[in-house]
Parts: sequence; structure tokens; C-alpha cells
Amino acid sequence: MASIFAFRTRSPDRDRQTDETRFGQLSRALDELAAGIEAERTGIRSRYEAVSANAAFLVEAMDNSAAVSAQRAGEMDQLTESLKACLRRIEVLGRQKDFVSGLRHSLDIFVDEGRKTDEESSARLAQGEARRQF
Repeated sequence: MASIFAFRTRSPDRDRQTDETRFGQLSRALDELAAGIEAERTGIRSRYEAVSANAAFLVEAMDNSAAVSAQRAGEMDQLTESLKACLRRIEVLGRQKDFVSGLRHSLDIFVDEGRKTDEESSARLAQGEARRQF
């Protein structure tokens, strides 16, 4: 018959190392998400600037021409819609960036609180061991 006193737990150091690995992976994943969001925002902003410049040139060309063709009016509508789509996407990406930033902040707080709890628990265990030896 197996003794219940043979039950052993993992060392606190191993648990701490496992936690650090786990939360390190989550931290890196959040950093990758944030970088991807920022890269997309940068690309869309560049596209927005290019479309804005094209729209400005088109407006100037339309102003210099006595007759505005249906083709030019259609191009202006397309540019306007493209600008609106860029702005909507930039707004969505801004919300995503804020959300991921909030997750990262929450993770950092959680990890810091966990470290403090581990340190306090280790200190209490060490005090208890020292009392038992005397």
C-alpha cells in the first residue's frame, strides 16, 4: 500500500520558471500583435497620404479645366471613398492597438503581483523553517 507521505510537489523554483516561460510567451505574442498592428497602420497612413496627394492633383486639374468630365468626377468619388476607408481602418487599428496595450499592461501587473506573492511566500516559508530548527 502506498503511503500518502510519499506525495511530493514540484519545487517552487521549477514552478516559477514554468510561469516565467508561459508569461514570456504571452508577452512576446502581444508584442508581435502590437508590431503587426503598427506596421499595418504605417502602411495605411502612407496609402492615405498618396491618395490625398492624388486627390489634390485631381482637384487642381478639375479647377483648371472648364469642363469636368464624368470620368474625372468618378475618379474623385473613388479617391474620396478610398480616403474614407483608410480613415476607418486607421481608427479600427487604433482601437486594436489600445486593446493590445491594455492586455500587455494587465499582463505586466499580473506578473509583477505574482512575483511579489512568490517572494512573500518564500520569505514566510524560510521563516517557518528557521523557527522549526530552533
